[in-house]
Amino acid sequence: MRLNKYIAHSGICSRRKAAELVKGGLIKVNGKVEPNPAYEVQKTDVVIYKGKKIFPEKKLVYILMNKPKNVVTTTSDEKARKTVLDIVANKVSERIYPVGRLDRHTTGLLLLTNDGDLAKKLTHPSHGVKKRYHVILNKEVSEKHLKAIKKGLKLDDGPALVDDIDWIIGSDNNEIGIEIHMGKNRIVRRIFESLGYTVEKLDRVYYGGLTKKDLPRGWFRPLKAKEIIMLKHFS
Repeated sequence: MRLNKYIAHSGICSRRKAAELVKGGLIKVNGKVEPNPAYEVQKTDVVIYKGKKIFPEKKLVYILMNKPKNVVTTTSDEKARKTVLDIVANKVSERIYPVGRLDRHTTGLLLLTNDGDLAKKLTHPSHGVKKRYHVILNKEVSEKHLKAIKKGLKLDDGPALVDDIDWIIGSDNNEIGIEIHMGKNRIVRRIFESLGYTVEKLDRVYYGGLTKKDLPRGWFRPLKAKEIIMLKHFS
């Protein structure tokens, strides 16, 4: 097994982050820093991270969380803010990590797992995993701006493409439903901010076929077997 995959399967982080740890000199193999993420780990090798020996998790865990506001989507926080892992602490014995990110003020669906292969698949743009958000803005969105977003805006880091967008039926025109598959940082907020709007609330209500049904804010649950199969065969 390649070193970055070995680390990801240990439940520390995603495979991409694992490669960064290796290149950053934070992983030792048999007492020496190993800088190559593609290094093939042998059965007799001892892999060390932060002074501790790590092993691939034997039991794969899949947790769906309805993330509350003011919680950060990291495994630890230098400012000592509450993290999503604090919510599952003492309730999940395996080491898991969040798949992708929601910023501190964004609420809604978040997947946590120790399955590095699935995490890589779900976060890679080529798989086009759909994410749907409920957005509440500081003012009504004009039809002109709605059409502009649907057509595709250009932001500082390139095009911002959406799969679908519309006003939410039965609400004021400052409430928008938007569906995307892009994984750029804060993409939904930046789309509206570029047109002069302020995002007051942002809630992810759909992720790759998963919804918030029967999952109150701040709660989490294990995925059902059929949901895991759905995600693994998602394309």
